[in-house]
Amino acid sequence: MNPSPPPVTPQPPGPQGSGQMFDQIAPRYDLLNRMMSLGIDQSWRRKTVKALELKPGYRVLDLATGTGDLALKVLKHHPEGTVVGLDPSEGMMEIGRKKVAEEGLSAKCELKLGDAQSLPFEDQSFDGICMAFGIRNVPDRPRALREMARVTRPGGRIAILELSEPRNGLLSPLLRFQIRKVVPWLGAQLSGSGEYRYLQESIAAFPQPEAFADIMRESGLEVLQVHRLTLGVCCLFVAQPRVN
Repeated sequence: MNPSPPPVTPQPPGPQGSGQMFDQIAPRYDLLNRMMSLGIDQSWRRKTVKALELKPGYRVLDLATGTGDLALKVLKHHPEGTVVGLDPSEGMMEIGRKKVAEEGLSAKCELKLGDAQSLPFEDQSFDGICMAFGIRNVPDRPRALREMARVTRPGGRIAILELSEPRNGLLSPLLRFQIRKVVPWLGAQLSGSGEYRYLQESIAAFPQPEAFADIMRESGLEVLQVHRLTLGVCCLFVAQPRVN
């Protein structure tokens, strides 16, 4: 009996991958997030910030920072530190930089073009790392997780927020229908773009929480908590670098 082939991560359309795709939807990205999650995404981000357990003087890396929503959330709840945001989409970060400037936080928040699979930072240079709705877009997730472990100081928290397809529970068929049918349709109607079909495909292909937690462990992280949020449509993974 032939072994099953390994799962393939759906790749964003376009020659530049996720960077180009998100450049195209950047102008309405925040609005689409709010509408498609009914505003619940803000609560998820607050839980992510809380999981970092930051102390005054912290330095945080926000991966897949996009328009800076999570980076700004960190500074709102913990103004006594600094945040570096990294993202492959310059179009998203242009909007993010405007939001940062409007909040008067340009001195505390820097948004830079970059790749989570190859972080341009020294070892142990951050007190915490957060990432919202970005890890499923990374082609080599174990490599990105190893990079997170490398640049996080001992004891620092890594908080990864990601969407998932619920597999259990009475409402799981309805929630899967929303992800597979409603989200791509609504995204296309509001953005004038078909790129949100990729969103549905990437969520469906993302490992179930237990499987992704195992990938984190295999990549040098100690998984502290896995929180299933809002009937399992979103998961928050909390980890720290494993001490050898």
